[in-house]
Formats: sequence, structure tokens, C-alpha cells
Amino acid sequence: MPLSSLLELPYVRNGPHERQWRVRARSYDTFVARVLSPAARHAGRALRVLDLGAGNGWLSWRLARAGHDALALDVREDDVDGLGAASGFLATPGGKFARVAASFDALPVCAGRFDLVVFNASLHYALDLRRSLDEAVRATTAGGRVVVIDSPFYARDEDGDAMVAEKRRNAAASFGERAEALMALPFVEYLTAERLRAALPLRWIRHRVRYPLWYELRPLTARLRGARVPSRFDVWEASVA
Repeated sequence: MPLSSLLELPYVRNGPHERQWRVRARSYDTFVARVLSPAARHAGRALRVLDLGAGNGWLSWRLARAGHDALALDVREDDVDGLGAASGFLATPGGKFARVAASFDALPVCAGRFDLVVFNASLHYALDLRRSLDEAVRATTAGGRVVVIDSPFYARDEDGDAMVAEKRRNAAASFGERAEALMALPFVEYLTAERLRAALPLRWIRHRVRYPLWYELRPLTARLRGARVPSRFDVWEASVA
């Protein structure tokens, strides 16, 4: 992706993934307004933020540009969608942030280090939901927050299971030769409020994201077509004692 396009993230204005990023931009705006800014005002200082599933580092870059201390963590190091793709961000003024390649079920960080630990479109890729959330709590300072952004949530397990079944049926068409490898790992795949609270029994707060109208109408469209119930991608946060 050209540097000019990278620096637009999540506010993508054109291209094949423009509609997807329009939704993610709304999630980011909700995160900033409802979680990041209030936490910074309460702390009276810049925040220490752990960006889990950081990919190319766009969120960490925006946090750094806002004056916060960000650490981007991802299992991938390649220069396509992994941490290697962050080099363009790091070359911009005020855009410095640290990077580390690791899994978020075994975080190589000190306990109580971060004010915010953010699962950035990544918690549904956890292999062990409880362990991943326990690690996030361990990394969070007392009074800090664990945050989930852009993971698919369903009201019922039945609806999430229908999504997984559909994904498996369409894997070959969607992923080609990579289908078998991509579907081999037993990812969590989706979340429900009950799953989240069972794995981490803290007081979770949902911040409803106001999507573009076409996205908000998806449940109605699915019902009219007899299709499965679509997910939501709201922002969820829990305070750590």
C-alpha cells in the first residue's frame, strides 16, 4: 500500500476495501471519543497503550501522533500486513512507536505496564479466549482498561456458528490455495457478551458504534433475503481493578 494511502487509515476514501474501512473508521472514532480521550483526561497525561493485533501499526501511529506512548504487537512481521509495513509510519514526524512480534496469549511485557490494552480487530483470532484476556489484564495497570475493537459480536452463539459454517463453506472461493492453512487453526472466530464476560468476569461496557446507514440496515436486509444474522463491531471496555 502506498505511503499516502497508509497515512489515511482508517479514513480510506477509495479502493476495494473502502466500505470495510468506513466501518472501521466509525469504530476508531467511537474508541477515541468514548475511551481514549476520557482516559487521558482522567489521567492528566499521555497514556501507555498496547495495540494487540496491530498489523501495519496504523492505530499505534495515530496514538503516537496524538502524543501517547504506543507499543504495536502482532504475530506477523511481514511488510504487507505485518509489523514490517510500519516503516512508512515511523518515518513521519511524531509518528514513532515501538514494535514487537509476539502472540497475545503470551505477552512479552511487564505486568501493570499499560493504561489501555486494545485488541485491535484481533480478539476473534484468539486460540484461548480466557488466556488472551488474562494476559491483557496482567499487562494493564490498576485503573486501566482492556478494550475490544472491531471483533464480530453476535447476540447468540447460534448466529456466530452460522457465520463460521458459512465461512468454511466459502473458504476455497475466498482464500484459494491458502484456505486450508487459514482454516486449520481453531480461532475463537466471534464473540458474544456472554462469552466475553465468562472469559473475563469484569464489568464490561458496550459503546455502540453508529455505522453508515447501509451498514445499520444489514439486519433488515438479511431478514428479507433469508440470510444469516450479521455481526456488530461495537467497542467494548472493562476497567481493571
